[in-house]
Amino acid sequence: MAEANERLLQAPVLVLNATYEPINVTAARRALVLVLKGNAITEEENGSYLHSARVAYRIPSVIRLTEFRHIPHQSRPLSRKNILIRDRYTCQFCYKVFPAAELTLDHIIPRSRGGHSDWDNLVACCHTCNSRKADRLPEEAGLTLRRQPRPFTLHTSRHIMRMLGRADQRWRKYLFY
Repeated sequence: MAEANERLLQAPVLVLNATYEPINVTAARRALVLVLKGNAITEEENGSYLHSARVAYRIPSVIRLTEFRHIPHQSRPLSRKNILIRDRYTCQFCYKVFPAAELTLDHIIPRSRGGHSDWDNLVACCHTCNSRKADRLPEEAGLTLRRQPRPFTLHTSRHIMRMLGRADQRWRKYLFY
């Protein structure tokens, strides 16, 4: 039961600005907190409930912020979470999808060989592929990158929202295809 609740709380939720502009995708847990604090309103529900001892909470699928937030048009900060989102929780060597806890970040050019920690050198990688690659270049380890990594821009973010929106019909009316 706890495992099912955890999966439910990790479900993607579309976040809209007060003007209904899509600005982010977050986990259901964070979306529920924003709604309960009064910082957001549920626009669409996913049909599931999270039960506490006394109350059953409806899990949102789309939320809208109650106050307008200015979102600058720049790339997102470099972080583990943003790398995993950019790579769609997929190992960039074996192409399998994993939960965030089962993925690591790999430096394509290892730091010991002068590689830097930036958007162009970091990719999501499963533990098996990361161990296989070790302190080598992908070609030296017999691995091939799925695609060259790029910075996570506003365009990337909107593209991911559209892709996730294909799986959840409730998002379609908020995304501009």
